[in-house]
Amino acid sequence: MSLGDSDVVIRTRGLTKNYGSVAAVVDADMDVRRGEVFGYLGPNGAGKTTTIRMLLDHIRPTSGTATVFGMDTRAESVSIKRRLGYLPGEFSLYDNMTGDEVLEYMANLRGGVDWDYTRDIAGRLDANLGRKFSQLSRGNKQKVGLIQAFMHKPELVVLDEPTGGLDPLVQQSFYDMIDEVKADGRTVFFSSHNLPEVERVCDRVAFIRGGRLIAVEDIGDIVQKAFHRFEAHLADEFTAEEFESLPGVTAVSVNGETLTFDVIGSPDAVVKALARHSVTKLFTHESALEDVFLAYYSEGEQDA
Repeated sequence: MSLGDSDVVIRTRGLTKNYGSVAAVVDADMDVRRGEVFGYLGPNGAGKTTTIRMLLDHIRPTSGTATVFGMDTRAESVSIKRRLGYLPGEFSLYDNMTGDEVLEYMANLRGGVDWDYTRDIAGRLDANLGRKFSQLSRGNKQKVGLIQAFMHKPELVVLDEPTGGLDPLVQQSFYDMIDEVKADGRTVFFSSHNLPEVERVCDRVAFIRGGRLIAVEDIGDIVQKAFHRFEAHLADEFTAEEFESLPGVTAVSVNGETLTFDVIGSPDAVVKALARHSVTKLFTHESALEDVFLAYYSEGEQDA
């Protein structure tokens, strides 16, 4: 079902960026819907930051088009920026300014903000705003960057690897802030290579690899493609064959009393099969984002 223009916050068609003979982003087509949290996923160097910079008119595309709020990102860049918040992958400002001064400076550029709300999110992120920017750790710089991206309650928040350097408790506060933006009907677009984080907050995700989008799907469908690796130590007799036939099970290996295998989708059948044995140890490992990519490539090869 096609979306109406009012339902789309970000739209790209054939968006391409070349640096000489190097293709950074190739023919990217995607629609980001109003009110959703959209994850833009890929390993370092995949083209995530290049795409974001084109959306913000920091760099110009080689070809293709992009609109934000229905406005052309090149012709109407200033109007777009008034309505969004942005955190770059490496947030930095004037080293001699304190965190408070950085926020005041950014607020004045925007014509003012709700300082009660700003102080609230600063407290939730446990941000140190009294020290000069040059004296802050990467994590504390990131907190200041998050505050300035959220403090004016923008219609669209664009975040490039937002949780780098944040401790787990602060990450949870950040996830709560994302949930609140969504509850307000506003939109979040953020890049990441952290699959558990994306599963926690995103409605839909786009996978980019080598500058090309390989999938744009609902998060539930993505999770089904992820797999868990099981390592079971069994005290009684068993065979690889009884596990190889189970739904979603691949890469079965036996080494003495140790059984290892991968499971895509629900592990229910595996758990029931293991329950018929004497299990002395059981370990599970979540798949990495790269493993999910490989599942897509394998699927493509089988369809070819």
